[in-house]
Amino acid sequence: MDARVHQVTMVVRDQAASLEFYVKKVGFETKTDFTSPGGSRWVSVGPRGQDLELALFQLGSAVDPTQRQWAQGWAPAKAPPIVLRVSDCKATYEELRGRGVVFVQPPVEYPWGISATFGDPDGNLFSLHQPPASRAWS
Repeated sequence: MDARVHQVTMVVRDQAASLEFYVKKVGFETKTDFTSPGGSRWVSVGPRGQDLELALFQLGSAVDPTQRQWAQGWAPAKAPPIVLRVSDCKATYEELRGRGVVFVQPPVEYPWGISATFGDPDGNLFSLHQPPASRAWS
């Protein structure tokens, strides 16, 4: 598999307060701050000059309907999927599936790219993410 860790999602109780903490106190920069037409806000921060992003997921935020069952246990200090950016999500999905990796979600196309999610033997989740050709909101 040709992938690199791009994003780690952290569940937070107060997204705005967390954003302020990471930017003003830790010195990270805002990488993404996007509010969807439905009102959900996606915010990520990270070290300046690095690709790594910490996504600050607001506790109780709406998730895609395909994620509702496994997102129920998300809480601060408990980890949702670690995101691996890949150049071809569908090909990587087939490659890993061929090696016996069990996916909880096959590739799905969203406005923000293509994503598929698998679990490790302990139930830790990883999402493969292929960004869209143009990231208008990055």
